[in-house]
Amino acid sequence: MAGNKRFEFRKTRCKENIDAIVIYATAPIMQVVAEVEVTGIIEGTLQTVWKRTAYAAGIDKSFFDKYYNGRENAVAYALGRIKRYRKPLKLSDFGIKSPPQSYVYVRSEI
Repeated sequence: MAGNKRFEFRKTRCKENIDAIVIYATAPIMQVVAEVEVTGIIEGTLQTVWKRTAYAAGIDKSFFDKYYNGRENAVAYALGRIKRYRKPLKLSDFGIKSPPQSYVYVRSEI
């Protein structure tokens, strides 16, 4: 939320094109607190993605390597402007019953 992390790392790319990522705060808040603009996608080998994102990854190389252990490729979503919600939203406001363990797509009507 401070803007230091400029990339969101994932093991696979979203099946749909996305323009924002919704930020869910875990316990004790357990609500959606913001969304962040997606300005681009970097895909490639672990070495290539780390080289292009290390300056603002928000994680260290050790964590990156653990996250991608056993994988050859990585995906990084470049993050832009953060829109903080004045009032956090419940997952049910998005039609979601419980915190997702994978990608869930929501429409921008919220």
